[in-house]
Amino acid sequence: MDDFYKVYAYACLYKSFEKVPVTDLTVTFVESHYPRKLLEHLEKERGYKIAETSPGIYTVSGDIFPMQAIDSRKLPLEENIWLKSLSDKLDLNALKKVSGEIARQKKGARIGAYFDAIWRANYEMIQEAIRMGDALTIEKVFEEVGWIAKWEARGKAEGRAEGEKQKALAIARNLVDLGLPAETVISATGLDMETIKGLQTSDN
Repeated sequence: MDDFYKVYAYACLYKSFEKVPVTDLTVTFVESHYPRKLLEHLEKERGYKIAETSPGIYTVSGDIFPMQAIDSRKLPLEENIWLKSLSDKLDLNALKKVSGEIARQKKGARIGAYFDAIWRANYEMIQEAIRMGDALTIEKVFEEVGWIAKWEARGKAEGRAEGEKQKALAIARNLVDLGLPAETVISATGLDMETIKGLQTSDN
């Protein structure tokens, strides 16, 4: 129930900040099972009407926001590939299908957040797919959503940072060898006291 009220509050905040018409927003809950408690609460406590408008899709009426609750297990994959894939129980075949569809339709740049949700929810399975060599399409999606470029940039930045640190350590070691006080070495290199004390100890 808490999830319902959090998402409802987010929808209200979004409407307020973005100045969009309420009817342009839809609140959707995706579950990997029948959302019995949620639907019962909405029906009994909120007075909403629930109707299963298609397999696994329950339309909730009675609020200013159009709402729906979805049992992703009941959705036919071919007809609802995007909704059905929002699950933490995605299998390799389903992942290949949605990855291939993203790549085919060249949607990667527009649905980075969507694929990030799938990635986080199915991290171990995706890692297994990569280990098995089934990652060609996945890699293409990563490239389209900009992750590969970000990872490469991060790696270069970390490499530069590591290079600067090694340079600072070399300078600090020379200053320690000259017998300069730790405070002076810290001021000259930007390293912390623990690192400088470690260098002093190793020299002794």
